[in-house]
Amino acid sequence: MAKDFSIALLMDFYGDLLTEKQREFLEYYYNDDLSLAEIAINEGITRQGVRDAIKRAERQLFSMEERLNLAARFEEMKTGLEDIITCAGTVHEQNKRCGLSREINEAAAKISATAERLINV
Repeated sequence: MAKDFSIALLMDFYGDLLTEKQREFLEYYYNDDLSLAEIAINEGITRQGVRDAIKRAERQLFSMEERLNLAARFEEMKTGLEDIITCAGTVHEQNKRCGLSREINEAAAKISATAERLINV
């Protein structure tokens, strides 16, 4: 089974909507890198039971994302903020070359700082 690393992002958004066992199994499998057999031994169930629980939880996460689209919007906003930071840097550099307006520098710095703060929220 290939591990899909987008599960971590979906867990951040929708993990609390899963059952406690589903969350635990996904965390064991994706975060702790335990095999299905290792999880089965630790939990006292069959390997197939673990696999079924993980698959069911993954389907629920993808279904929630399909309906709510929160993770996709988050990624889009993050990309947009990175673009804003790049543009603010370009404005600052252009201002240094062409006239050095203190107001433009301050505005570019404020835009950059605000965008960086929002990325790290």
